[in-house]
Amino acid sequence: MSLGRKLALAVLMLVLSAAAAANWLAPAGYAKQYRDAAGATPSHRHWLGTDDIGRDRFARVLYGTRISLLLAPAAALISTLMAALIGGLAGYLGGVWVRLAKGLIDLFLSLPWLFLLITARALMPLNASPMFSVMVTFLLLGLLGWTTAARVLCTSAGALRTSDFVRQARAAGISGRRLFWVHVMPNLKPVLYAQFWISIPVFILSEANLGILGLGVAEPMPSWGSLLKELEGLVSVGEEPWKFVPLILLVVVVTSFQFLLSRQEEIAA
Repeated sequence: MSLGRKLALAVLMLVLSAAAAANWLAPAGYAKQYRDAAGATPSHRHWLGTDDIGRDRFARVLYGTRISLLLAPAAALISTLMAALIGGLAGYLGGVWVRLAKGLIDLFLSLPWLFLLITARALMPLNASPMFSVMVTFLLLGLLGWTTAARVLCTSAGALRTSDFVRQARAAGISGRRLFWVHVMPNLKPVLYAQFWISIPVFILSEANLGILGLGVAEPMPSWGSLLKELEGLVSVGEEPWKFVPLILLVVVVTSFQFLLSRQEEIAA
């Protein structure tokens, strides 16, 4: 492993450890309001100050990091499983199934997902709990983000379908589901792993974009997207630089993922 990847892995482990220890580092939680210190600047009591209604910004960064780094892999797992079932199975079956799968992929890629997400959020009850909004947000990301991986898996499974070892397995009398699960799917694992890990930073950025637009995780639960929304009213970078901590953290984490996933992207290609 190169020095850059080791450094990226160390950064990710540090961020994950801090997020996992959020209950210990910020025992008061992300929702407690310090009404006597609303909009306060950083101090020994509030390391990153407080927001407009007095909530500790350091605690919200920790808990928001936990949400993004735990649920983005869950969304990536959903999308990868859907890609394996739709793209991988269609590529293995070949013929009309490949055409149907590619048509479905093209349809999903052409749909206006932003408007669908707005509609989904509008249909949610007003008294929905923050945890419910978190689950819905990342579930939608997982259900909508499988198309690119499915296209790659469809091509890979199609190449395996005509490979020598699959033909030998057919000649030995193995067919149907057993042939797919025992001989084809294990050989798709490197591609599946690559698509899974590549999807994680994509979903992290997707949630951040949704949060900035007000379509992500509902208040009072924090996420990187909702924390970045605070930057809208800033006039200059030097006005309140501590508010840029979530943005810096997001850039560092995504960049670290890119360093670690450079080899996985070569496999997926």
